Amino acid sequence: MAATLSNLTSTLARLSVSRSAGCTSTLLHRTAAAPTRRSLTPVLSTVSVLSSRSFSATPGAAKGAPAKGGAPKASKRRRKVKGDKPDPRIRNLKISNPRKVPAPLRFARNRHLRHWTIHRAWLLWQRKEREGEERELMRMYQSMASACEELRTTSGPGTRDEGYLYRVAMEKKGLFGHNAVPIEYARPQTETPARIPWNHDWTR
Repeated sequence: MAATLSNLTSTLARLSVSRSAGCTSTLLHRTAAAPTRRSLTPVLSTVSVLSSRSFSATPGAAKGAPAKGGAPKASKRRRKVKGDKPDPRIRNLKISNPRKVPAPLRFARNRHLRHWTIHRAWLLWQRKEREGEERELMRMYQSMASACEELRTTSGPGTRDEGYLYRVAMEKKGLFGHNAVPIEYARPQTETPARIPWNHDWTR
């Protein structure tokens, strides 16, 4: 009985091995005989991804560091040529000019009050001076206007009619020289500028 069971077991094992070997050989033969694009696509994509990646065990920060004894970096400053010296005037300007902007003036309370009081007093004095000059000019203009009005209403000398003195005063004869006219009247009034707009050699 035991011998029969052992013979059956060995026979079944041989059959299973032979069947699996046959299936494997058939699959390999089919794959080698007619490879399809669909079966090769994932393999090719995997190979391309692996080839595009760069394998490195060093961290990213350590990659840029040159090896010991290697060539120096190209970003290092080159040695200056002897003739390539800066201009001494530029160097003096850089030394004399302040490097930093000075801090703004910040007054204390009392100092700011004094500054404001002095500034307002200065503005008040300027306004008084300006108003005084305007009043003086107005007084002079009014005195001239009253004198001209007096000349216009006065008759004489002798048998001269009224307004003779006013007309003589407005003619301004002899004021700019003997038989002369003002320099403003000596130039013709034109719409376009002259070739020589002003005679700088002219003297009165």
